[in-house]
Amino acid sequence: MQFKDIPGQNQIAGYLKEMANHNRLGHTLLFLSNEGSGALSLALAFAQYLVCEKRNFHQTPVSSSLFGEDILPAINPGELPADSCGECPSCIRAQQFIHPDIHFSYPVITKKSATKTISALYAKEWREFLNTTPYGNVFDWLQKIEVENQQGKITADECMDIIRKFSLKSFENGLKILILWMPEYLSKEGNILLKLIEEPPPDTLFILVSESVDLILPTIVSRCQLIKIPAIENEALIDTIVEKQEVSREMASQAVAISAGNYREAIQILRDTEEDWQTVLSNWLNFAIKARLSDQVKWIEEMNKLGREKQKQFLRYFLHLAEISMRIHIVGPQNITATQKEIDFSKRLIKVASMEQMEAIASELNNAIYFIERNANAKLLFHALTIKLYHIIHQKTLILTS
Repeated sequence: MQFKDIPGQNQIAGYLKEMANHNRLGHTLLFLSNEGSGALSLALAFAQYLVCEKRNFHQTPVSSSLFGEDILPAINPGELPADSCGECPSCIRAQQFIHPDIHFSYPVITKKSATKTISALYAKEWREFLNTTPYGNVFDWLQKIEVENQQGKITADECMDIIRKFSLKSFENGLKILILWMPEYLSKEGNILLKLIEEPPPDTLFILVSESVDLILPTIVSRCQLIKIPAIENEALIDTIVEKQEVSREMASQAVAISAGNYREAIQILRDTEEDWQTVLSNWLNFAIKARLSDQVKWIEEMNKLGREKQKQFLRYFLHLAEISMRIHIVGPQNITATQKEIDFSKRLIKVASMEQMEAIASELNNAIYFIERNANAKLLFHALTIKLYHIIHQKTLILTS
């Protein structure tokens, strides 16, 4: 994978390249991000960049190490490529996830026929996962390897296997890299790796890719150079989805808004739903504002049938439009990044509710999402929410139709 393949992360990619090119890398990096932000993709692109033969030819080090204890010549950043070439033998192997000096570790389950539980037993499935779902989460991965009722974990056997691999010389007399995905799944067995992390062999780089630093062993976190991966910029994500998924910009914008910038979830939304959430929302607000009780009951019945994930999608989209409405209140429509259809609808929301009323609605929507995630009864929740909406905006009776 190359940096150019990763949407909306040019700034952090530039930071990583600058650290590498100016010899400021620690031995252990912790990439921390929210789900769907591309931390794993960045780790893959960074590893490929480091082993790229074109980059290493330009750098021409006077010693064999990338790190501070060795002496490197002065580097003119303009002489170094902005990305891995994608064409040299090292890049080709890295893109196929078979480079002998790039190792992977990830949560797995115990195979009945295996004497040890190590990641290497799932190498084929892992390469397929990276090729098809580079923004996938642990749930996607465990579904891929058909865990059934087992819990994925990074075992003591895996830790010992990592130590064994990194006690050997590199195959290509260069840098050896470990990408450890989801160190949250290391329990106390992770302490086995402490000595290796603290006193690594020369020319060794560990990249830990995590979504929750609080779930990682503190003894490991304290030995890492933390790199926070920001959420993908909405416009970059929308552009990417329009290009790769071949959908309209309006659909992509809606999916990104509902997913809060989570690439994985945005794709899932596009695959799983064909709902026109604006129409659904318009109907709901009309029924609530006009106190059309029979229509409210029918609407709540239909919403109850959608299932929890789609219910959350709908509420997040309403929250997105409410936030646009509040921003229009403050800075005006000319400074808002959204589709024209969303801006037009949000302008109509302004006529229904004041800034204070919209803040109250947003608070209720956030609470509803929280309760749905905790298995609240959807019928009761949407019935209560309808009543709350009526009381928040009952003095306004504008019907939200074009």
